[in-house]
Amino acid sequence: MEINILPATLHHLTGILNIVNHAITHTTAVYDYNERSYAEMETWLLDKLAANWPVIVAEQNGEVLGYASYGTFRFKEGFKYTVEHSVYVKDGQTGKGIGNLLMAELINLAKTQNYHTMIGCIDASNNGSIAFHKKFGFTENGILKESGYKFNRWLDLLFMQLILR
Repeated sequence: MEINILPATLHHLTGILNIVNHAITHTTAVYDYNERSYAEMETWLLDKLAANWPVIVAEQNGEVLGYASYGTFRFKEGFKYTVEHSVYVKDGQTGKGIGNLLMAELINLAKTQNYHTMIGCIDASNNGSIAFHKKFGFTENGILKESGYKFNRWLDLLFMQLILR
C-alpha cells in the first residue's frame, strides 16, 4: 500500500492529535506533561498555516501514520533563515520509512522556502532520533544539560543542525 505525503488539513487533525498525545504521555520526544485538546491542536494547525509554515502528514488509506512541521527557531530577526522542525510517527509504525518520507519532504520544503539551516531539538537519550537525523546529514551541535524535567528525571536537550544551502 502506498503512503502519501500531503499538506495537513483539519481532516487530519484527529490523527495528528493521537500521535502527539501518545508522544506526550509515553516518551520524552515532547517535554509537555499534559495531553493536548482538539481545540489546542486546531489553533496550532491554523496558526501554522496562516504563518505559511508547512504541516505535512503521511497518510495511508485515510489513516495518518505520521506528521511533520517546522517553524520559528527563535523570535529575533537574525534567525529568520533558521527553522526548528519536528517529525513524529505513529506508535507501532516506526521503522517502515514513514519518517524518512516526511523528513525528505520537510527538507525539500525548507529549501524551496529559502531557509538556510534546520534545527532539531532532541532528547539526548533518544538514540533512534539521533541516528535518524544523522542519516539526513544533521550534526550534533550542543547539549543543554538537565534543561528539561519529565517522568521524575532531568533530561538533556541535544541540538542537531542541517545546513540546507
